[in-house]
Amino acid sequence: MAGIEGKIVAITGASSGIGEATALLLAERGAAVVLGARRTDRLERLAARIIAAGGYVSTQQTDVTRPQDLQRLVDRAVVDHGRLDVLISNAGISKIGPVDALDVGGWSAMIDVNLRGVLHGIAAALPVFRRQGHGHLVTTVSTSGLKIVPNQAVYAATKNAVRTLLEGLRQESTDGVVRTTSVSPGYVRTELADSIDDEAVRAQIRRGMDEFAIPPDAVARAIAFAIEQPVDIEIGDITIRPTVQN
Repeated sequence: MAGIEGKIVAITGASSGIGEATALLLAERGAAVVLGARRTDRLERLAARIIAAGGYVSTQQTDVTRPQDLQRLVDRAVVDHGRLDVLISNAGISKIGPVDALDVGGWSAMIDVNLRGVLHGIAAALPVFRRQGHGHLVTTVSTSGLKIVPNQAVYAATKNAVRTLLEGLRQESTDGVVRTTSVSPGYVRTELADSIDDEAVRAQIRRGMDEFAIPPDAVARAIAFAIEQPVDIEIGDITIRPTVQN
């Protein structure tokens, strides 16, 4: 199945930013989207926009730190549509700051959301993909894992763990059933900075967003490009960032 029209796509972190933009774009191009996030009020408003534009959408409250929530999201897609073609793991948090701050709670939160959240999605979707004979895992990673900078050591570590995980899964999946794509955005105008507790670092990230960040729909278009490829084509990695970003 090439193209996007008619595909069944589940998205985590769908209530804002890249997830929201991706849901809107894929629905516009004919996919049926199953949206997961913790903030159900935002999900319902997004679903209403998609329905008003003639799209197909359903929602499921989803906290990616809870494996049962990911299972419910995948189950919702299968119950509503009979299958799941793509799982976009987009939920993420950024508790960045110097390692010397010893923010053990923030480290644990990033591991739970950024890494375990992806694993929970894989655990829920992979059996469905194997059973139906096809499936695509698209995961939002980060350029923070490509260029290591101060204050982002643990955040980058979680993102690089995901990158390693997807490459390992890719090598285990050369039978053509499961495709994997990692998308690494640079500065994007999203709410990610809101999860940063360190005031100085949060202000620095927000300045970068205000000065040169790209819009979330730019990342959505990159995700759509990977999804629309024929089943024998796998776009393994996409890096997308502002042209002026170091």
